[in-house]
Amino acid sequence: MGAGATPPIPLDVLPQGTWSGRRGWLTGFSYEDRSREPLRAAFMGRTSTEDRQDPTLSIPRQVDSCRAALPEQAVIVAHYYDIESGRKALGARGRGHGHEGFAISVPREGGIQDLLERAAGPRRGFDVVICESIERIARRTYIGTLIENRLEEAGVPLLAADEPFTLTGRRATQVLTRRVKQSIAEWYVLDLLEKSWGGLQTHTEQGYNVGKPPYGYLAEKIPHPVPARRAEGACKHRLRPDPVRGPVVTQLFAWRVAERLGYKALAERLNQDLDRYPPPIPVDPSRALGRWTPSSIRDVLTNPKHTGYMVWNRRATTSDTGRNNPPEAWVWSSAPTHEPLVTKDCFIEAQKVATLRQRSRNVGGVSSHPDAKRTYSLRSFLFCAWCGRRMNGKTRRGTVYYVCAPPKGYAPEGHPNTIWLREALIVAELSDLLAANVLGPQRSRHLDSASGDAVARVGSTKPTSDRASPIPHRSVADQDQAAHQPELPDAPTSRRIQLDLVPDAYRRRLFEALRLKIDFDQRTRTCRVQITLA
Repeated sequence: MGAGATPPIPLDVLPQGTWSGRRGWLTGFSYEDRSREPLRAAFMGRTSTEDRQDPTLSIPRQVDSCRAALPEQAVIVAHYYDIESGRKALGARGRGHGHEGFAISVPREGGIQDLLERAAGPRRGFDVVICESIERIARRTYIGTLIENRLEEAGVPLLAADEPFTLTGRRATQVLTRRVKQSIAEWYVLDLLEKSWGGLQTHTEQGYNVGKPPYGYLAEKIPHPVPARRAEGACKHRLRPDPVRGPVVTQLFAWRVAERLGYKALAERLNQDLDRYPPPIPVDPSRALGRWTPSSIRDVLTNPKHTGYMVWNRRATTSDTGRNNPPEAWVWSSAPTHEPLVTKDCFIEAQKVATLRQRSRNVGGVSSHPDAKRTYSLRSFLFCAWCGRRMNGKTRRGTVYYVCAPPKGYAPEGHPNTIWLREALIVAELSDLLAANVLGPQRSRHLDSASGDAVARVGSTKPTSDRASPIPHRSVADQDQAAHQPELPDAPTSRRIQLDLVPDAYRRRLFEALRLKIDFDQRTRTCRVQITLA
């Protein structure tokens, strides 16, 4: 405890105050018989996040300000304070541990949540709560008045050292002063945030990087444009490619787009040669694993700075636990600001792979799950066009089906509880489509024709007791017209493939190479098959 600090008084020893009425503060009351017992106050303080202020100085100063504002017969008997942002919602306040990292000379009974709980209890041990300024309670007017109201309902007035207050029950001027101060404080914070946002947008537009450079880049120091900051040694940073790690990023994107490998498969491939593909080093080197992990692969493949554009606001502030912001909230520079490691089109294609590969294995063969007994060659390639979900493989009485069964409450209107499609019918139809449109001698003519010219019908049955006659479906060979290259159709060998005789591992490699995607629409009984030659 610092010099001059008042030692805490055991709360259970002190008698309750003699305020006239539990809700007297709302209707006017005074502190009676002051000569018999002191006015007991609980201190409530707060500093901003620990990296912006020094709590070892701020909290003791706030206590001194409150003690100086109280009358002589008053004593501070409890100390509550937090080290956190004052803009948090009330439910998230007072739950941090920032105070544990500092040797603060003021004893601490708890935070704002503990204060509110103690105030509502039968033996709170204090008569009023005092803070240095109302902004210390909250930076948002709504949250500040909510806390004030909670205390008033418990019969505890909330005083502020920088406001005029009396103990006679007259509080009109105090309320006016407090509301004006709350409005000014909230305006100041919002105005500062808006100006800071604009400054960071300009900072991004000029191509300066914030934080640790992404994997594949080095930070090139630029002298700070402000002379005073420059004299202190401050600088800004631009990105330039790392000659060793930059090619790794380019290779990662190439594998991701060309082979549609998942994060785990990519990590395993890079870990085979760590000298050629050195793993990332985190901000805290002591946490380095010395190898690639699926999460480190994801960080590289989802960072848009690799396109040469400077991007900011990908993550929310620390008060929101660092959650990722949606792409529409990102701030992009209007033009490239540094040398790209991948093209923007390649980056976009890599993000599409994430949607297709979600919760899907790259390797063939039976799953490692103990209940798995067989493989499903079309897993991760077959989708329900009705709801957009991947269809899962199931076996009934020796027959392989693909099933769409959305969780309850997530199915679109009219969507059946389950949709079934037989694997053998799709595989047979795929063999014909590949022979005619991709590997056949007339493939160029087919690919140049309008989408939908190659049409065939297949049959399917549902595994029900009243087994119906085959339901006709239609398969359509589609093509990607985004970047047409006339020489690509002539590249594959002209040969018919009977897919049901091809081993699962090779069949999956073929499907991956063809960017196979099948959308089955139960409503029209149509399968649309999309193949992209890349």
